[in-house]
Amino acid sequence: MKDLIDVKGVVTTAGSKYIAKTAAPALRDAACLEGARRGNVQIVGKTNLTEFAFGGSGLNEYFGTPRNRFNGRHRLIPGGSSSGSAVAVAAGMADVALGTDTAGSVRVPAACCGIYGLKTTFGLISLKGVFPLSPDNLDTVGPIAKDIPHLVQGMELLKEGFVNQYARVAATKSSARDIRIGRLYLDGTDPEIDQAIDDALAASHFKVIRLGKIFKSEWDDADQRGRTLAVADAWLNDRKYLDKPGVTGTTKAGILLGELEYKNNYRAAKLAQGNWRRALRQVFRKVDFIALPTLQTLPPKIPLFGRSAALETMVLDMQNTEAVNFAGNPALAIPVAVRSDDVRVTSLQLVGPPFSEAQLLNAGRLLAPK
Repeated sequence: MKDLIDVKGVVTTAGSKYIAKTAAPALRDAACLEGARRGNVQIVGKTNLTEFAFGGSGLNEYFGTPRNRFNGRHRLIPGGSSSGSAVAVAAGMADVALGTDTAGSVRVPAACCGIYGLKTTFGLISLKGVFPLSPDNLDTVGPIAKDIPHLVQGMELLKEGFVNQYARVAATKSSARDIRIGRLYLDGTDPEIDQAIDDALAASHFKVIRLGKIFKSEWDDADQRGRTLAVADAWLNDRKYLDKPGVTGTTKAGILLGELEYKNNYRAAKLAQGNWRRALRQVFRKVDFIALPTLQTLPPKIPLFGRSAALETMVLDMQNTEAVNFAGNPALAIPVAVRSDDVRVTSLQLVGPPFSEAQLLNAGRLLAPK
């Protein structure tokens, strides 16, 4: 359970030294835990994260950084902000972990750790009892797992009846040949990662349609506007922590950036949201899903100096996730093989129409390595 989600009797630290030392234990579970409690699911622990879920590196100076299983000669970022959730699943400490995703915080750590992560449709899962970053625009709760069957179980805990919904979809869409994939290529992506995505789609026999330059331009614009909402809303919700002892300078710098974004770009971003959703609806009349890399590169090394604003900016520039949150659509991060001497796994991001989680997981099943 990401330590952004209330568990009765336990302090929700949000990865923060200040909150860990000053907050009282939660009086009740977050609403998203109702299914787990109803099913008597064992909660094995709360997982670490980037402070206030503000950043994609997954590093945490106070509690320590969860260890990426791909570490070798170099330490790699675990991805964030749900770093502990992804590391716990990758290490076999949990079958399913819950994370939150505001700008990629389920999909990025899943990609860095070589596992599956589902960003759910905005509004599908209650945020009551979840520490806020952008609750009115972007925040979502979603499962992380090693495979599709466990991801389905994770969704059942969050949304009762999902297993049956998924089974119906899997029975009617049993062949990848019947599924149309819109392939989106973005500037700055490592060629070996684009090749890995193309190889995985071809091997599974999806019907692939290349998306054009106009949509690419719309995606790039939505990506930037999604960032604006994320950091501006973080300032609106977390500025009360700017003068608190123990809150890191990197986190404070990010929150202060949000103040500038709120004053200069927030209104324009909100006005553009409807146009972006309409653009996606147009694309989904022609294809069932959109495919692109979750990250433009393999996970970077952790610098000797640790977490910094520069590192968080670099990771933000690597991820192809913010445009999805800006629309509110669901998206699935899927591990695929890549030809690399370092990390042998990268991640394919599959984006679907609103409330298409069952269809996404079925497509992920058809893409899964045999």
